[in-house]
Amino acid sequence: MALRQAKIVTITSVKGGSGKTTLALSLAGELSLQKKSVLLLDLDLYESALAMHTGSDADRNLFTLIDDLKNNRYTSEVDYVSKYDEYISVLPAPKDPRLASKITNKYIQIVLSKLKTRYDFIIIDTNHTMDSINLMVLDNSDEIFYVIEKDPIQIKNMKTIVSIFGDIEKENYHIVLNEATRKTKGPLTNYDVKHMLAKEIEYVLPSSFTVKNIDEYVLNGKIMILDAKIRTRFKKEILVINKMVNFLLIEE
Repeated sequence: MALRQAKIVTITSVKGGSGKTTLALSLAGELSLQKKSVLLLDLDLYESALAMHTGSDADRNLFTLIDDLKNNRYTSEVDYVSKYDEYISVLPAPKDPRLASKITNKYIQIVLSKLKTRYDFIIIDTNHTMDSINLMVLDNSDEIFYVIEKDPIQIKNMKTIVSIFGDIEKENYHIVLNEATRKTKGPLTNYDVKHMLAKEIEYVLPSSFTVKNIDEYVLNGKIMILDAKIRTRFKKEILVINKMVNFLLIEE
């Protein structure tokens, strides 16, 4: 019998604060409702946002796993991940950002190879910099979602990414336009953004998907999209997340 191999899905952006972590959590939540096992891996190494967002044990993190690998203390991934619920697990970034510099491509690749046989999906939350770690992760991802807003700087930066990916014939990335933030109010239309990028915008998170009390979910370590009140109030908006999840399941 062939070993299970997780699909690696990377959520990234071209500028901080675009909503990529919220999207990563939303995709994990929707996949869990499909009874898929999901690991949320935090590679936004200087922020470590996923630990707070999910109420995870920040002492069980990527650095401790890698440090134990280096020193032959590693036993099993269950010693390093936190269980959010039956289907969702979390491997946070180190809570001390000074430890981030000690995490290298070599060991992230080893970690991914060990974890791929444990889950159906690994959802990676990254920062927006094009450093060596993020480039390696993008190369090893099955699908990549770029979250952008209607911000001229973000559109300019995304246009550069589209051009680079076109040159290297990379096609497994998708643009998610997030209108559910305060930054997106302005003169640009969706057509303007598409025209400026010369690239299809496959998913649009509508402005109506704005949750005013989102900080309460963060402080309580709860995945917002799994809250029954949110699911009732935002049925139409959640269809966009459903569409993304259905794509991932078809490609699985």
